[in-house]
Amino acid sequence: MDSSSGVVRPRGRTGARRGHDRRGFFKGAGAVLGAAAGTGVPGAALAFTSVPVFGTSIDVRDDRFRAVIPDPNTLIERVAGGFRFVEGPVWLESSILFVDNQLNAIFRFRDQPWGPEITTYRFPAGFPIDQPRPAGVGGYGPNGLAVDPQGRILVTEHGNRRITRTEPDGTLTVIATHFGDKRLNSPNDMAVRSDGTIYFTDPPYGLAMQSVGKELDYQGIYRIDPAGQLHLEGQWNRPNGLALSPDEKRLYVVDSVEHQARAYDVRPDGSLMNERLFADVKSFGPNGGPDGVKCDSAGNFYLTGMKEDNNPAGPGTVMVFEPDGALLGRIILPERPVNCGFGGADGKTLYMTARSGLYRVRTAIAGMPPIPGGRGF
Repeated sequence: MDSSSGVVRPRGRTGARRGHDRRGFFKGAGAVLGAAAGTGVPGAALAFTSVPVFGTSIDVRDDRFRAVIPDPNTLIERVAGGFRFVEGPVWLESSILFVDNQLNAIFRFRDQPWGPEITTYRFPAGFPIDQPRPAGVGGYGPNGLAVDPQGRILVTEHGNRRITRTEPDGTLTVIATHFGDKRLNSPNDMAVRSDGTIYFTDPPYGLAMQSVGKELDYQGIYRIDPAGQLHLEGQWNRPNGLALSPDEKRLYVVDSVEHQARAYDVRPDGSLMNERLFADVKSFGPNGGPDGVKCDSAGNFYLTGMKEDNNPAGPGTVMVFEPDGALLGRIILPERPVNCGFGGADGKTLYMTARSGLYRVRTAIAGMPPIPGGRGF
């Protein structure tokens, strides 16, 4: 593995699963690269597995963390690399879908009999290819992914400044573009309730200099009710990741600039009340900031985005909190993670998108089912 570049490269038998020879592995790997190259999307990389990654570790801050990750020496894998800025992992159809918002694409990772595989799921996925790329915008493609109770994919599209739903026949339905008569900033991340309510954040990260073309004078937290009506639930500095608790009675939201995670109580109709501080993470460094978040089925809260040091290109962490706000421990990666999501047949694999790579680690507790209100993975 070439850890300096973030691209995983085959070395002898290292990447082959047990019981399969190298010829089968490279044959499959070539098929993956060929499929990716055929899309015209640069940066699609070779998938790899079961290789320890330099710079990964488990930091136990509370003995209760062992209920989440029992062995602090557990393997943390980088299963794909060579991307530009990966985000939004979600489990669907026995695979992890994730985006690269600088490549304007959605990718799929899945384990095959011959080994792991990366393919392009959708391209373009967040901005038309027949239009010039917006000047001064890094992440102009898709940013967040979610699944609704009917199993349909939801996408927050930075460059298009909207949220779309993919119907069973593959057509796109636009479900949010404006609040009132003003265009949304750049929808970022989502959480979906079992009744179909969609919560999303709308920072200006998809706008040039976070201001060009901005029509709203605030950054909002919104709710789309099951009837499709859009409601403003809060105005923050830079709202980003959000997640519902297992009982759907609490919504967590983070602010990337204020370095805070805050919690709301959720009323029966889906509206929010009783905003309060859940965790302040300013002491964990000025670089980075809270980003994507998730809850597991026990209610533990996973917060990505913080840096391990003051080097912008250095390692970062996934912080794990008890529902009472106590920090249990951290998962340390060699690059800054910006989102995470659970997957695997038993829901006990935590996938983490970190700048150029896709990582994973096994946990003792399953995540929330990817289809809201569903059972299992």
